[in-house]
Amino acid sequence: MEYSKDMKNRLRRLEGQIRGVLRMMEEEKDCKEIITQMSAVRTALDRATAYVVARNLESCLRNESENEEVREEMIEEAIKMLVKSR
Repeated sequence: MEYSKDMKNRLRRLEGQIRGVLRMMEEEKDCKEIITQMSAVRTALDRATAYVVARNLESCLRNESENEEVREEMIEEAIKMLVKSR
């Protein structure tokens, strides 16, 4: 699968958020503020994961055979990936 610029940008934003959390730690910011930012990172990562899985599923369903059984297996696999990511 080819990963789009949008997908890569999502991860770059996450990378920036992680750097921000590290900076906050170095500046000895309040624990509550740091945890709030870490929670935001987790949420953003969950959304990025779901986005990648959804785009991958969409791509596979468009390019795969018309076999309903194959499509059902692909959907099931995508659901498992999402559940595993939690």
